[in-house]
Amino acid sequence: MLIVPAGRMANGYKKGLNGADVDFEKTWGILEKAFQEIHTKNASALSFEELYRNAYKIVLKKKGEELYNKVAQFEENWLGNNVRTGIVKHLTAPLMLDGTGRTLNTQAERREAGEKFLKSLKGAWEDHQVCMGMLTDVLMYMDRVYCTDHRQPSIFAKSMGLFRDQILRTPVRPDSPTLLEILTRIILDQIQMDRDGEAIDQFLIKSNVYMLEGLYDSDQEVEDEKLYLRSFERVFLQSSAAFYREEGERLLKESDAGTYCRHAKRRIDEENDRCRSTLSEATTPKIQRVVEDELIRHKMKGLIEMETGVSFMVENDKLHELSLVFDLEARVNPQKPELTKAMQKLIVEMGTNINRNAVAASQATAQPAAAEDAADDAPGKSKAGSAKAINQQTVAALKWVEDILGLKDRFDNICKASFAADQTVSTAINRSMADIINAFSRGSEYISLFIDDNMKKGIKNKSEAEIDATLEKAITILRYLSDKDIFETYYKKHLCKRLLLNKSHSIAVEKQMITRMKIELGNSFTLKLEAMFKDMTLSEDLANGYRNHVRKLGDADPKRVDLGINVLTAMTWPLEAFKSASEQEGQESRAQVIYPPSIDRVRLGFERYYSEKHSGRKLTWQTNMGDADIKGTFPKSKGDKPRTHDMNCSTYAMLILLLFNDLPDGQSISLEEIQVRTNIPMNDLKRNLQSLSVAQKTRLLVKEPMSREINAGDRFSFNENFKSEFTRFKIGVVSAGNKVEGDKERKETEKKNNDSRGFAIEAAVVRIMKQRKDLAHAQLLTETITQLSAQFKPDVNMIKKRIESLIEREYLERIEEAPVPSYRYLA
Repeated sequence: MLIVPAGRMANGYKKGLNGADVDFEKTWGILEKAFQEIHTKNASALSFEELYRNAYKIVLKKKGEELYNKVAQFEENWLGNNVRTGIVKHLTAPLMLDGTGRTLNTQAERREAGEKFLKSLKGAWEDHQVCMGMLTDVLMYMDRVYCTDHRQPSIFAKSMGLFRDQILRTPVRPDSPTLLEILTRIILDQIQMDRDGEAIDQFLIKSNVYMLEGLYDSDQEVEDEKLYLRSFERVFLQSSAAFYREEGERLLKESDAGTYCRHAKRRIDEENDRCRSTLSEATTPKIQRVVEDELIRHKMKGLIEMETGVSFMVENDKLHELSLVFDLEARVNPQKPELTKAMQKLIVEMGTNINRNAVAASQATAQPAAAEDAADDAPGKSKAGSAKAINQQTVAALKWVEDILGLKDRFDNICKASFAADQTVSTAINRSMADIINAFSRGSEYISLFIDDNMKKGIKNKSEAEIDATLEKAITILRYLSDKDIFETYYKKHLCKRLLLNKSHSIAVEKQMITRMKIELGNSFTLKLEAMFKDMTLSEDLANGYRNHVRKLGDADPKRVDLGINVLTAMTWPLEAFKSASEQEGQESRAQVIYPPSIDRVRLGFERYYSEKHSGRKLTWQTNMGDADIKGTFPKSKGDKPRTHDMNCSTYAMLILLLFNDLPDGQSISLEEIQVRTNIPMNDLKRNLQSLSVAQKTRLLVKEPMSREINAGDRFSFNENFKSEFTRFKIGVVSAGNKVEGDKERKETEKKNNDSRGFAIEAAVVRIMKQRKDLAHAQLLTETITQLSAQFKPDVNMIKKRIESLIEREYLERIEEAPVPSYRYLA
């Protein structure tokens, strides 16, 4: 077979043909016979040079249209009478469908019959392309002249359209599907076999897909109108959607969540591979979207809510399976809404349980603790139960913080290990943690107690890294609090006791904590806390200065009382932390305690020294907050020497014990006499007497009658038979440590905090109005809330009340002529 290039052929035979006559029918007969030889694969004896010359002559004599139509008619007849018949005979019984759309034969029979049909169609298509390639060479001049001039498709394109119409779009018989529909069914059936794990001839299917990609829905050959896209791909995607929809629903019922995730991921990978090896890579994103829609997007909520879903995975630490759920939803939605909501719901449920348990623990212990005030008037009732209840409440408070921190650590680990520290999920987790913490009314107090416990004993024997981790835990949970001003109130109370009672394990760590708070919450938050440390430093310098002053006076009395003093700024220190609820309720002004002469001499001497250094300042002695180191000597017993003990006790206990120095042997003194001679408040007096006469290890006094409670009429005498195995010991006082506030104390704290918030709101409003001069009501509310949000979440009604108060005091005025409610600042 000889094929001559078109340009050379035209130039070589154009000469001498212009005047020659052409018999069209005779010439066409030659061409038609040659075309039949080509289609029957007997073209070896043909002279393509002569065939080209004949076609050239016809076109040159303006017979191009007749030739074009003749060739088209020839191809139409050939395809319809010869090619199509050979393909149809391969449509055997296994390929025919019953009324339900299912074949009546086995899968193996369908696969074998389908492959025969696909091979037949593949062979017909390839033969058609080869033959039309040869015809195109022969009719090249017609394509270049006639088809171009008359805007007709090339003979090759025309023949492709004829193949489409005669082979694929013509029904097998009347009222029967077309070969294209049968081809689509067969390919879909083969693909379903592949999905079921059966081996199929991928190359054979791919060859038929190439055919569909090479054919167009119309003769215009628009790229988006490929037969593959219009006829096959659409049906393929629809059937795949139905298959995966049913499969997803079945798997949700039959499998566990982890298996479902792995299966969905495998299906996506399989479809990607199938498009690459069997179908068209252009279908990859489309089928991927179908699988994602049916197995992920539409099933994600059901998957998460399965018995073995996210809740089960979190409870059983199935981190890998959680990562599979995350990866699946991330494929269909970067925001991961269903997973995010599920994680938030779990946090809320677990956090609510923690809050509920903490409330239950506080209520369970609150009843015996509430009897503390009544116990003073109820003879025979023990306070041991209330003291135990107070300790249990503190333990419950610490447990709440530990549980909240454990909850956060757990979900942080899940977010890091399973969700690749995704910012969206992490933000949602933090938001839910904040909701849980702020939903607990005692959160601020419990967090402060947690820090207090660690500062006193929690950091003991810990390394620097462990201390940093503890401080970071406290800052982490503090970061979630919205009402940080309430936390500041409790923290100042607890810090006050730690500093004044020397309970803090490390002042350096205390200051480190203040520094962390300053970084996190700002300078204004730690201003008073830093002032407390400053007062302690100044007090130490002041006490040393007073001792030097006394030495310079020449007072060398060895029995002189040594004074250790802490001078505290009244507006900085929350001194009410040392008062009980009953004292705060009914004793706004405390009566002056009566001091023994030896003590009063030192007290007055310090007052003179202080007034010389700081004129205009007034000292108020807080005796209830002090302690004393005293030496006690007890008479010798038979064969023994006198016993001496060094004791640390409260200032009140010291005043009580000093009364017995001047009391004759064998004499006693009543409760009422002690109160008159010392002027110690009755509640404090009873607690200290209880420590001195009832506590087993510090029974320095003998109480008559002997009972656990201190009652009116009780008398006390010096216990000459007191013995202790320790030379130095401490006399404790009932309920001296930090504890969870009772209802009365909490109400008082809330009242003071609301008053403080009112001042903060007024200050913010004045600052805003001073800068803006005129401002609309709504905008003033928004800016005020924004300014105060770092300290607490302001109540809108409270802001409105404070604005009214400022108007009454003529800081602001209403602008009557304004279109919306507005205010003006009055300088």
